[in-house]
Amino acid sequence: MEDSRAKPDANVEKDPDGGVSGDDPMTPSQASYLKTLCEQAEDQESFADNLSKAEASKRIDALRAKLKL
Repeated sequence: MEDSRAKPDANVEKDPDGGVSGDDPMTPSQASYLKTLCEQAEDQESFADNLSKAEASKRIDALRAKLKL
């Protein structure tokens, strides 16, 4: 019997451009994490204060891949 309360898989990748709030400014958490990743990758050009949530997410993903995280 299937549990109707089962939650969707938390590991499902989401399209950063597909969300309703993708054009909203990045969150403070995104900004902090992106800044940390930029420092670790020695790539300060990837950080900008005026990024959208979607763009911040893309840059975070790219830097995580670069750093093999």
